[in-house]
Amino acid sequence: MIRILSVLLALIANQILAEEVVLGLSQNRVAITANFDGSKILIFGAVKRETEIQQEPPLEVVITVSGPDQPVTVRRKEKKLGIWVNVDSVDVDAAPSFYAVATSGPFHDVLSSVEDLRHKVSLPMAIRSVGAPTNVEDAQTFSEAIIRIRSKSGLYQMLEDTVIVDQQTLFQTSIAMPANLTEGDYETRIFLTRGGKVVSSFSTSIDVRKVGLERWLFNLSRQKPLAYGLLSLAIAIAAGWGASAAFRMFRQT
Repeated sequence: MIRILSVLLALIANQILAEEVVLGLSQNRVAITANFDGSKILIFGAVKRETEIQQEPPLEVVITVSGPDQPVTVRRKEKKLGIWVNVDSVDVDAAPSFYAVATSGPFHDVLSSVEDLRHKVSLPMAIRSVGAPTNVEDAQTFSEAIIRIRSKSGLYQMLEDTVIVDQQTLFQTSIAMPANLTEGDYETRIFLTRGGKVVSSFSTSIDVRKVGLERWLFNLSRQKPLAYGLLSLAIAIAAGWGASAAFRMFRQT
């Protein structure tokens, strides 16, 4: 009996490992400088197999890139007596500072709702909100507001049909990262799916850091806020004086 169970477990393990991800990144580090205006990351890879290619259902690929999680307070305003005032607020425990989902087909075709719930792939699943005040009945709309606002600024992206899969073996896509990135490790996950079920996954990270003058100013503002404030004041005075001097020279000519 034990031998039969061992054989069955071995067969299941071989089936699970029949297709594995071999990943590549165009760059695994993004440097935020003073003139940083965004970056585009090329994500590519291949599928390593121990068996022949299974034709049906076809292999699909889902890729996510997630920035550091942050707590967020979302407020709802209403107009009362001609003035906009905050009426409700919900504290979201953790929301990714950046989140992109790229798929090789329509999202709900390549990943089932059960697998989405298990791996937390879609945008709503990536936001964790444990509880809300009892007086707020539609707390889910606050999470939807985060998605809507950050999607407009490019921080949240749903990129369906953007992963190119060639011969069920090679895949690639590119994800644009905007200028207003938060520092930290950006987790990159790749899921291989068949019939909506995950058959293999792989995870790595992209390091996003401020460098050069941007890093020095950031550290100065955190470690020596008084010196940073005096420096900012001095720069503002110098810039104002320079602009005034240039204007006087222009008037004299």
